[in-house]
Amino acid sequence: MVDFDTEVAHNIEALAKAEAFHQASRDWLLEANRCKYAYNFSWLGRPIFQVPQDLQAVQEIIWRVQPDLIVETGIARGGSLVFSASMLALLDLCEATQRGQACSVADSARRVIGIDIDIRAHNRKAIEAHPLARLIEMVAGSSVDPDVVNHVREAAARHQRVMVCLDSNHTHDHVLAELEAYAPLVTPGSYCIVYDTGIEDLPAGFCDDRPWDKGDNPKTAVWAFLQQNADFKIDRSLESKLGITGSPDGFLLRMG
Repeated sequence: MVDFDTEVAHNIEALAKAEAFHQASRDWLLEANRCKYAYNFSWLGRPIFQVPQDLQAVQEIIWRVQPDLIVETGIARGGSLVFSASMLALLDLCEATQRGQACSVADSARRVIGIDIDIRAHNRKAIEAHPLARLIEMVAGSSVDPDVVNHVREAAARHQRVMVCLDSNHTHDHVLAELEAYAPLVTPGSYCIVYDTGIEDLPAGFCDDRPWDKGDNPKTAVWAFLQQNADFKIDRSLESKLGITGSPDGFLLRMG
């Protein structure tokens, strides 16, 4: 009898080759983008602008990597920060339970750093009032500003396992600059997740109210980055099993 993990691995390999499945997923994503589907969800009370399937992948990554620092560019209404903080709190809880100790958010050394050029007052207030706010640091400024980058680098130097999520300005040049600034902070075996790479798969002109479009977006930045950075690779097994993802080619694993 084939054990469960082997069965799942074989299923994911088969899904990678299931073109009809992936075409149906691409068709679904196109309609989902038209309907602003990803705007409909929240995490522990804060709006989170992500495709839910991607959150499942991020949860699996966090459990596998066990990061003590997650760096996120783009804050919006804070749902992603709260999601990451909740996952880190669960890691603390599991570790404390294994040691037979009590667990408190106040005692955690784990952190989420969120960066945004425009942290609106009502969003900052709501995030700071959240029960998990103790784990969250917000930095106001451009994610590619040298002072902001240096601040995050100094913070990363105090942590052992670092993960990065890029989700701010989606133009090619900006995302490539973010990758060059923050990908080096990712520890071997951890991930840099580049969101909204699916823009490249939308029809040209679909994002006519934004400065990014087909040919100028996070996926084209990922492709350019990987040409010069052989220590990262796309973890295609994640998008194969997800089927539906807003971030194809966006799950970048740093090899050990």
